[in-house]
Amino acid sequence: MNSIAIVEGVIALLLVLLAFLAVSSKKLITAIIYLSILSMLTVSSFALMKAPDVAITEAVIGSGLVTAVFLFTLFAMKKEGEKE
Repeated sequence: MNSIAIVEGVIALLLVLLAFLAVSSKKLITAIIYLSILSMLTVSSFALMKAPDVAITEAVIGSGLVTAVFLFTLFAMKKEGEKE
């Protein structure tokens, strides 16, 4: 068995595990962290599939921008709840 195939299998298992953890997480901040790690593993998966343009796009938008939007929204919701 090829070593790249083993790495792809491990990444696939981690993707499924992190997706389950993100959905079943009780705290929103941990779900956001799990989704961010999931997105970074997706980047490495795209890089292994020899799709560097898709990997860079996923890294910038999926890992960076979406995680930042989730965090800003979470902190805005907490501030809004404190005012009332």
